[in-house]
Amino acid sequence: MLNEERIILMTKMASYEENEGKKNMAIGRFFRGDYVTIQVLKSVICATIAYVVCFALFIFYDFETFMQDIYKMDLLAFAKNVLLYYVITVVVYAVLTYIIYLYRYAKAKKSLKCYYNNLKKLSSLYNE
Repeated sequence: MLNEERIILMTKMASYEENEGKKNMAIGRFFRGDYVTIQVLKSVICATIAYVVCFALFIFYDFETFMQDIYKMDLLAFAKNVLLYYVITVVVYAVLTYIIYLYRYAKAKKSLKCYYNNLKKLSSLYNE
């Protein structure tokens, strides 16, 4: 005999598994610290690449003027400014990434906890 409550619960769980469940289950395989650390490292690498590309575009935009002024400028101060801006960019990007992925991890874990509770409920419905 068909049980409507079981069918509704199984449909709800199948929908979850097809949509956001795949992503959340992939997140749920990690410990919180490991997941956030991996994401922060990825974002630091991407921020570094983006900074290098933007810096290169800045230099090549007016390369002739830059080459004329290179002998007049204090190269040590220029290098310090470039490194300071790089550190600020990477730190701000890493902090934002840390906050965002900490929130995403907590949201995924909460969603998975609800999913596992539904599995237990479905199991108890089958045992009845």
